[in-house]
Amino acid sequence: MFQAIMNFLSLWALPAIIILILTVGLAKKVPLYETFTDGAKDGFKVAVNIIPYLVAIIVGISMFRASGAIEMLGNACSGILTALKIPAEVLPVMIVRPLSGSAALGVFSDIAHTLGPDDYATKLSAVMIGSSETTFYVLAVYFGAIGISKIRYALLVGLLADFIGIAAAVLVCHCMF
Repeated sequence: MFQAIMNFLSLWALPAIIILILTVGLAKKVPLYETFTDGAKDGFKVAVNIIPYLVAIIVGISMFRASGAIEMLGNACSGILTALKIPAEVLPVMIVRPLSGSAALGVFSDIAHTLGPDDYATKLSAVMIGSSETTFYVLAVYFGAIGISKIRYALLVGLLADFIGIAAAVLVCHCMF
């Protein structure tokens, strides 16, 4: 019964929100089409403004992966990872996740394909992806969109939150798996 209610709500939530917005707009006599097109124009301007930041983050991630730096860092950190009972295969997820969500999903997909869905490294990677953020991507795109160039405290707090999320993922996975 509960699942049927949740399925119904998830199916009709978005159409209900759209109908509600249109109804309120009509009741307040807002010019809906003109307002929509103005918003679309502003959205296009934002998209054009963030293209350089997106290109920079994509090039940086590609260079980082292609250079072999992730593998070198993995070799350097293997002792610490072993002491913390973290599989070495998970290190690329820990490194790439703050940079790019799609790159982290690519690394996770490779781990899941190679080791299988029931492996501890696959489960730990999945929890890490769910408990951390793409800090550099968020800073590049959102701060770039509004023209903020001094990101020092936001970067520090974002990376601290990523570290805490990854540590919590390791702790939870040690307890659950």
